[in-house]
Amino acid sequence: MKGLATNATNAIQKGSKVKVDDNSGAKELTVVSKEGEGTRRRRRAGIGIAGIFKASVTKGNVEMRKELVRAILIRQKKEYRRPSGRRIEFEDNAAVLIDEKGDPVGTEIKGVVAKEVGERLPKVATIAKNVV
Repeated sequence: MKGLATNATNAIQKGSKVKVDDNSGAKELTVVSKEGEGTRRRRRAGIGIAGIFKASVTKGNVEMRKELVRAILIRQKKEYRRPSGRRIEFEDNAAVLIDEKGDPVGTEIKGVVAKEVGERLPKVATIAKNVV
């Protein structure tokens, strides 16, 4: 897994509800923690585009509900700036479930995926229809 060239603004925090945009069976996640979280005391860790986090499934298949899963943020509503100077924002916050190796759990992604996600985890971008 590669690091990001973009210094993205953190859009979601612990407790945020995020839509799942793949066909894994989950529909909505609640963010539990950021992976690799190391912050100051009482400072909330934010998760930006292509950020990997752990979440609890709140809506979806009965087998998946209340399960702790890993996910990556593929779209964020909060505007962020790319190194080229272009500013990007999406209509919603969306995530895709991944396993421990970084491979996507689902077989297809319904919406668009940010280019930064493709740079960090190329296998997620290969199953996406559009990469912006």
